[in-house]
Amino acid sequence: MRTESLVSVIRTSDPDFRVCRIGFPTLIEVQLEAEDRGWATRWTSVEALRSQVKEGSVLLRPLMREERGGVVRAYRCLLLFSAVGDGQAGGMTTVDVDPARFASWERIDRDPDVREALVSVFSLASGGISMLSKE
Repeated sequence: MRTESLVSVIRTSDPDFRVCRIGFPTLIEVQLEAEDRGWATRWTSVEALRSQVKEGSVLLRPLMREERGGVVRAYRCLLLFSAVGDGQAGGMTTVDVDPARFASWERIDRDPDVREALVSVFSLASGGISMLSKE
């Protein structure tokens, strides 16, 4: 008997919403785990990740959860990071994360005002940010 997967959007009011800051080595571990599990939402390889993400911390927030048989199988998370290359450009992408790993990370959004600010940062980044000269 095959169990259907259910994917749902995570709202900021959901108990499993959190914003976390993880280090580059942890991001590599997430990538390797996603490769091992055959998850599609990941880089093609660690080398591909290293070619796009500058070493340093990464901000992460859940976007969706995938449930199978009433159990969360994975969190699809938005990552906000410094991009490799010239300048101060950032990048944003998604990656699937194991629920136990996700739950183990320290959240940085406990204060409601901080949470609101971080949600705004992710919203602006996902829509695209451009440096504008004033008129």
